[in-house]
Formats: sequence, structure tokens, C-alpha cells
Amino acid sequence: MLIIKKIKILYKTIILLKKTNKKIGLVPTMGNLHNGHVKLILLAKKYADIIIVSIFINPMQFNNLLDLKNYPQSFKEDCIILKKHNVDIVFFPCIDEIYPNGIRKQTFVEVPKLSKILEGSARPGHFNGVTTIVCKLFNIIQPDFAFFGEKDYQQLLIIKILIKELNYMIKIISLPTIRLKNGLALSSRNNNLNSKEKKIAPYLYKIIKKTCEEIIKGDNTRKNIIHASKILLIKKGFSIDIFDVYNSKTLENSSENVKKLILLASVWLGKTRLIDNKKILLIH
Repeated sequence: MLIIKKIKILYKTIILLKKTNKKIGLVPTMGNLHNGHVKLILLAKKYADIIIVSIFINPMQFNNLLDLKNYPQSFKEDCIILKKHNVDIVFFPCIDEIYPNGIRKQTFVEVPKLSKILEGSARPGHFNGVTTIVCKLFNIIQPDFAFFGEKDYQQLLIIKILIKELNYMIKIISLPTIRLKNGLALSSRNNNLNSKEKKIAPYLYKIIKKTCEEIIKGDNTRKNIIHASKILLIKKGFSIDIFDVYNSKTLENSSENVKKLILLASVWLGKTRLIDNKKILLIH
């Protein structure tokens, strides 16, 4: 397994790989790897000959400096996991390598509209940071495939638009959210939960599931169902940024005649931000 920290060295390595006609798969991460990342790597192996995992905690996508400071790091442990699963290359650049002139002077990439709503509204500039680092990784690595989890649903939609509109010849493969047995979506941020919060956190997905079931039943108005669920979340100890149902393709507030919906949730539990979602298919 190669650990590469410099863009120039990675460029040269990619050029050599391209000459052998090997298919390259990219799994972008911010490190602190968990089983969700492992599942992405295993999925990548079904599509690509060479697997590259990037580890970079991207400061450009953090609008909260405390959140950036608290983001868990575990590079040595991550490398043990990656080596175990026969990853070919780990790209582990420093901040100055990615942003040599600093973040404020960095050219950025923006996907209009979708980057400004929901999570983008709650975290100004967040998605500009995401799309900029993703474009940089695509330009440096030139993968044939890139793999993303569906837990970050809005991010996934934005990246798909970016791929299409910037004419990248890259196939995006997504993986459904990986969960613990108690339903909690796997996330590096879960490590920031204290013991009491870890007992409360699974209620988020339980309430999401219950909400979706009631919306499908249609015995009450969608507005009343959402309102009752929000009250329940607050009683459990969550602070809510986003909890509502949207058109799964556009993320616009859904009208009653839209059949493919998604419930998006973004909440705080103590100092930890948790996001999750669940798709809803209405058949009546």
C-alpha cells in the first residue's frame, strides 16, 4: 500500500496506472474510518482495479472552527484498516498541499441552488468546500469511479449535478447508509458523543422510521406528523436544524402529488451534529 502526500508524486503514479488501462476507483474520506467506509472500499473493488482512498479533513467545508477542531483523527489506525482491505494508494495531503495560497484566496466550485438550501443554509459555505475539494480530487486522481455514502444525501445529489454539468467522465456509485444494530447511522462524529448521548442518539432513526410509516399511512396531515415528531425529538434531547419531507430529486418542499420523497434530518445532540435520512415511496 502506497501512502502519498504530494500531488506531484500522485500525478506521476496516476499517469503510470493509466498506461496500463487499469480502472481507478476513488473513495474520498476525512479519515477516522468506520465500517461504512469499509463497505465503500469493498464496493469499489467490484468496479475498479486500483483503489485509492483519500484522507483529508477539509477545512474549507467547516463553517464552525470548533467543529473542525473536534473532528476526530486516527491516521495510524486508518492505515491498518486500509492495508487489511488491500487498498492500493492512500492520498494523505497536508492543508498547504491542497490550499497553497490559503482558503480565502482559493478558487472555489459552487453548484447553485442546491448548495444554498437545507444543510447549505444551516452551514453557509459548507457545500462550496465539498464541491471544491471533490473537484480537486477528481482532477488530481482522474478516477473512473467515485464512491459515496447516501447518509449525506444532499451532498450526493450536489456531486451528481457537478459531475454532469462539469462534464466529468466519472461514474458515481452510492452506498445505502450503514447502521449499527440500534439503527444509528455510522459516522466519524459519533465518536464525539458521550456515554449518555450514545444511548439517546439511536432515537433519531427510530423517530425518522416512525414518521415515514405514518406519512405512508396517511391517517394524518404531513404537517401534523412532522410537528409531532419534532416535539418527540426535542423531548429526547435533540436540537433540530432540519426535519422535514422533500422531493427526493430536487429537495424542494414536496407537494402532495409527489410520490418519491425523502425525510431529511439534521440535528444536534450536545456538541455533535447528526444527519440522517429515509426515502419514502407513496403508492396511493
